[in-house]
Amino acid sequence: MNVKLTSLLVALVLGSLVAQAQEFIPLWPAGKMPNTKGMKLKDSINNERLFQVGTPGMTAFFPSIQENKQCAVIICPGGGYHHESFQISGFQLAKWFNTMGITAFVLNYRLPLSPDLVHRELGPIQDAERALRIVRANAGKWNLQSNKIGIMGVSAGGHLAAWLGNTPDDVAAIGDSLNNVSYRPDFTILVSPVITLGKYAHKGSAENLLGANPSKEMIDKYSMELQVKPTTPPCFIADAFNDKAVDPRNSLMFYQALLDKNIPTSFHVFPQGAHNIALRNNPGSTQQWTALCEAWLMEMGFVK
Repeated sequence: MNVKLTSLLVALVLGSLVAQAQEFIPLWPAGKMPNTKGMKLKDSINNERLFQVGTPGMTAFFPSIQENKQCAVIICPGGGYHHESFQISGFQLAKWFNTMGITAFVLNYRLPLSPDLVHRELGPIQDAERALRIVRANAGKWNLQSNKIGIMGVSAGGHLAAWLGNTPDDVAAIGDSLNNVSYRPDFTILVSPVITLGKYAHKGSAENLLGANPSKEMIDKYSMELQVKPTTPPCFIADAFNDKAVDPRNSLMFYQALLDKNIPTSFHVFPQGAHNIALRNNPGSTQQWTALCEAWLMEMGFVK
């Protein structure tokens, strides 16, 4: 066998393995998606950002069988509820989780600005609830422990992740076998999160989610620092003191609420990083957030 043919076969095998490692999983059976006007939308992608979601779903990133730690995390990318930065706050993080033996799922959730939504504020949480139910229902198939399934969110995705850990409202039930599967995450990881929709709200996220003139009742309902309960899952928070986009008081308010309810929390505010804390290439001590998060996951018993 000549060298060129051997190289081609190796490339085909590697390509096949990569394809198997990533899988797109739609969230809703045909004709069963809730909160829709029935419009047929297509994904709109530009510059590694998803501006419109045609098919809500999640991209699965599986670790090797030998390294699987039986823990999973659903990642909600950020983007101010205007778009989803699926690469830098999604796929990159999923690959990092794989290096720890954690199975990761990057969520494509419907954005509140979608013309297809009947109730704009419910679209993201319906998709997140459904995603977690799917992962938990398939724990046996994917060799996961059903009590080690968490959620992560960056920026506005952090609001969605915190929302899922706090809401008692089941808005994703469609009368199928997943109705009885819990959508409560076992842990939450937040990076530069949007939390409050009140005084220190990120204006863009708040308006995109609730519209220009929401009632005080709606503002309070979707301000996560006001919704923490004794059942809220343990939380890891990483933020930057010099974040000028999302006021770091968002994280502080959420931490205080978690502390008041005695929820185990690891809270880190770094001097630098602004609203650009990423997997790598962070300034100064901010670069340590991933090592701290990994240590926390081990300390809490989610990763052995």
